[in-house]
Amino acid sequence: MSDTIRIEKTKTPKQKPDQNNLGFGKYFTDHMFVMDYSKDKGWYDPRIIPYAPLEMSPASMVLHYGQAVFEGLKAYKAPDGRILLFRPEKNMERLNASNERLCIPTIDTEFALEALKTLVSLEKEWIPASEGASLYIRPFVIATDPYLGVRPSTTYKFIIILSPSGAYYPQGINPVNIYVENKYVRTVKGGTGHVKTIGNYAASLKSQMEAYEKGYVQVLWLDGIERKYIEEVGAMNVFFKINGEVITPELTGSILPGITRMSVIELLKSWGVKTTERRISIDEIYNAYNGGLLEEAFGTGTAAVISPIGELNWDGRNMIINDNKIGALSQRLYDNLTGIQFGKLEDKLGWTVEVK
Repeated sequence: MSDTIRIEKTKTPKQKPDQNNLGFGKYFTDHMFVMDYSKDKGWYDPRIIPYAPLEMSPASMVLHYGQAVFEGLKAYKAPDGRILLFRPEKNMERLNASNERLCIPTIDTEFALEALKTLVSLEKEWIPASEGASLYIRPFVIATDPYLGVRPSTTYKFIIILSPSGAYYPQGINPVNIYVENKYVRTVKGGTGHVKTIGNYAASLKSQMEAYEKGYVQVLWLDGIERKYIEEVGAMNVFFKINGEVITPELTGSILPGITRMSVIELLKSWGVKTTERRISIDEIYNAYNGGLLEEAFGTGTAAVISPIGELNWDGRNMIINDNKIGALSQRLYDNLTGIQFGKLEDKLGWTVEVK
C-alpha cells in the first residue's frame, strides 16, 4: 500500500447549506476518500477525489450478500478555531474488528486515520461553527466482486464521506420514550451484534417502525435467547442508575462496544461513581422502578452523546423515569463529554486529536 494519498480537487464546489438547518446525514461535502483492495495488490491507490456516485456492477457482492462494514465519528470546531476528533483511533480499531468478522481484509489503522485527517483538513470549511453542530464522518468498506455466490469477495473499496450535521438537541436535551422489544430479535451471541455491519441495522427496521407507530422513538432490545436480558437501545448502548450505582450490560458478543460507552464508563470511574458492567434483566429494571430505586436511564452514542430515557414501555407496563426529566448524572456526563469534544473543557484524559 502506497503511503501517498493522491488528491484531485473538485472543479465545481457545492454551495454550503444553511448552518441553522442542517439536520443529520442530508448534505455531503465536495470530496471523498477512496482506496481499493485486490488479492494481488492488497490495499492500493489511496486517493481523495470529488464526491460522486460509485460505478458498480449490478452483480457486486455487497448488493447481494451484505458484506459491508462502517464507522461513525465526528469532527468538531473548537471556540479557538481548532479542529478536533474524539478518540478516532478507537473507531479505526473497531472498523478492523468488523472487517475480521465479515472476512474483509484489515486496514492499517494509522494510515486510515491519516487519510481521515487529510480529508477533514481539506474539507475544514465545511465544519459548521453553529452551537452543537459538527462534521459527521462515515468510513465504510464494501465488497465489489461481480459474482453471484456465497463466499468472501476478493475486491473491496474503503471509502470515507463527510456530512455537516446540526445539533442533535436544537431545543435542549429532552428525554426519549423507549419501547421494549419482546417479539423480534436483532442478533445473538456468535452473530454480528458486536460489529458495525449493515445487516444489523436492516434487521432492526421492522421493530423500529412498529415502535414509531405506537408513539415511541427507539427500541430497547432484549437478548435473543431468553428474551429477558437487556442489550442495547437502537443505535445506542444503555445505562441505568439504580440506588446510586450505574449499571450497563456487559459485552457478551451481541452488543456493540460503543466508543461513547467506553468513555462514559471511564469518566464515571474517574469521578468515583460505582459503575458495573454485568447482565441485567428487564425484570430487575422493573422491580427497581417499582421499589423507587431506578433513578436515571440513558443511552450513549456518537450522534446524541447522551440520550436520557424518560419512559420505558415493557409489555404494556409503563415506567416513567425521573419524572420524565434528564437526571443530574446524565446532564453532567453530557456536559463533560461535549465540553471535551468541542474543546471547551480541558482534555485531561488525552481523548481528542487535533487536525491541522
